[in-house]
Amino acid sequence: MDVSAGDMEGVPFALSDEQGGGSPPGRQPHAVREAQAVRDPRAVLRRRWRTASLACGWRFPDDWDVAEVDLVCSAVVRSGGLDGAGAALVALAHARAAAGTGLEETLGDLAALHAVLQVPAGEASHADALDAIAEAADADALPTRLLRITAVAWAEVALNHVGATEVHDSLTGLPTQAYLRTRLSELYRQAARDGVSVAGRQVLVVISLGFDDTAVYLRPAGMILAADVLRQVFDGGESHAVLGASTVVAVVARSDDVAHRAVRLRRELTERFAVDPQLVESGSARVNVVRLPATHDDACVLLESLAAR
Repeated sequence: MDVSAGDMEGVPFALSDEQGGGSPPGRQPHAVREAQAVRDPRAVLRRRWRTASLACGWRFPDDWDVAEVDLVCSAVVRSGGLDGAGAALVALAHARAAAGTGLEETLGDLAALHAVLQVPAGEASHADALDAIAEAADADALPTRLLRITAVAWAEVALNHVGATEVHDSLTGLPTQAYLRTRLSELYRQAARDGVSVAGRQVLVVISLGFDDTAVYLRPAGMILAADVLRQVFDGGESHAVLGASTVVAVVARSDDVAHRAVRLRRELTERFAVDPQLVESGSARVNVVRLPATHDDACVLLESLAAR
């Protein structure tokens, strides 16, 4: 069931004085509005739920408040419990996943709400009630149906985010090590089918950056320059990637031209670094042509070692 405007209960939007909504004397006193809020069961439930969720481990208080919380409170009050709030819980799980909240924290928040509904308000002191709620707030004790619909709804959005995630490093714009492992696996499969060696066809051209301990803050600038020069020199069908914090590589065809282009790469890097005196004084760049090993597994080990430099 979809959550629509018909599922929401609320107060119509009020016009401001400038919009013709009434004069100051017609406004309700602040104390009256507060009293009405206290009597509103949705507001009471919302307040208790938030307090319980924070007490039970919600990490960032400012992230808890989303519009879908009010949907859940309205549905719970209207139906008399969580069983009638399925559609609202789906909407909340979607919102939590979209905001980057993990599944464990999402279910913990739901467990806090479930516990609040098990411990009636006003029957004990605030501290005692909170202790009782915290003891009852166990995600493993959630009704199976609520656990399932919340987890499935959260996963729908979270998996879509994973599928849409770029395989590029945000700093350099180059593909990541995971992409390069996949690309190499394709090359090794092709070589096995053709009965040839990858090492005989491809090499790695590696740029390794080094910075003084007191100048590591220059590393991002150096990586951006290195990635840009790598793309400029190897601008054909080569596979580029960033490995770790200080290394970028390209998988290129093995030929007599590789050594010449590696020299050009080193010269271009030197010229780019020379523009910034700090980079020249505190940083260095090495260019190496590295032979690929015989198997894909060994190639992955090589990538790890290069990333650790």
